[in-house]
Amino acid sequence: MSVDNFLDNSRSSWMEGEGEHSDIVMSTRIRLARNLNGFRFPLAFTEDEAHKIDQSVSATLLDAADEALQMKFSSIQIKDVSELGRQVLVEKHLISPKLANSPNTGSVLLSEDESVSLMVNEEDHIRIQCLFPGLQIEEAYKRADNIDRLLEKELPYAFDEQFGYLTSCPTNTGTGLRASVMMHLPALTKTKQMNRIVTIISRLGMVVRGIYGEGSEALGNVYQVSNQTTLGKTEEDILADLQSITEQIIQKEREARDALLKHSPNTLEDRLYRSLGTLSYARLMTTEEAARCLSDVRLGIDIGLIQDVDMSILNECMVFMQPGFLQKYAGTTLNASERDMFRAKLLRERLQKGEKEKTKGEEPA
Repeated sequence: MSVDNFLDNSRSSWMEGEGEHSDIVMSTRIRLARNLNGFRFPLAFTEDEAHKIDQSVSATLLDAADEALQMKFSSIQIKDVSELGRQVLVEKHLISPKLANSPNTGSVLLSEDESVSLMVNEEDHIRIQCLFPGLQIEEAYKRADNIDRLLEKELPYAFDEQFGYLTSCPTNTGTGLRASVMMHLPALTKTKQMNRIVTIISRLGMVVRGIYGEGSEALGNVYQVSNQTTLGKTEEDILADLQSITEQIIQKEREARDALLKHSPNTLEDRLYRSLGTLSYARLMTTEEAARCLSDVRLGIDIGLIQDVDMSILNECMVFMQPGFLQKYAGTTLNASERDMFRAKLLRERLQKGEKEKTKGEEPA
């Protein structure tokens, strides 16, 4: 597949709204950081070293993926992707901002369904990323581990018996594992419980970030919860801890939703439907307003107040409301006010199309 296929498609497999607790957990991500023995880290390597690493990793995965993994991958050189295209790949969670800003040495291997992206020469030589819908920590890890084992059979990893996998940043040394869940927590945010939860989570070796990871905001009440410790714990312990904490947050969010419904049902319903009306009819909309309205409509669907909107469409809207995808879709550079106008237009059209698709699907054969 060419890079245009990935850029033009606004929907990835993790957006399908399936998986356990998908009303709260939007996606699960597993990321493994690995480096090749005998090469300097990306912070210090030469372009020649980067090219050799890229060739070795790409050849190993592409040669074995069809048979061993039953998956097809496409290799994309970041330097061949426009600046806008790189922004779109970041917005779809397929590459990191770090890789997008390393066009001369970086590449990415993407599976056709976009559930797996293998970033080459990012902060480390290899970053294996698996994205699954809903809460599927074990399943996502198994996929990443299979790819990791396949590569390790052919490539000499930088590994130390005492410290584990060696990485560019010491905070990733050890297992090299970052496991995270992306959660929609509007009720906990609305009831002002998130600050306390973030403090408690940090004491347990976890960290809470925004929708695009470190340094990003919790746009639309969406938060990433991930492990902070990679050294001194086994992969099994890290995954079990994340599973336990996630389940506790889910329970707290459900309790907060029940409380909102019990104490102010009419006010809540009015707010949710006003947001749906804004998405359906507004002519100007900022990223922040779109995210807030999408969050409200998602909550309305989850608690059964809104019936006629497909959840996967909302996940898709969270991607294409972003500045990069908007401009890619428009086929031209847009200033802030033009983006606000085009964003509102796209959201109106996508919701209307979704309603027609849903009605058509419900018609008797």
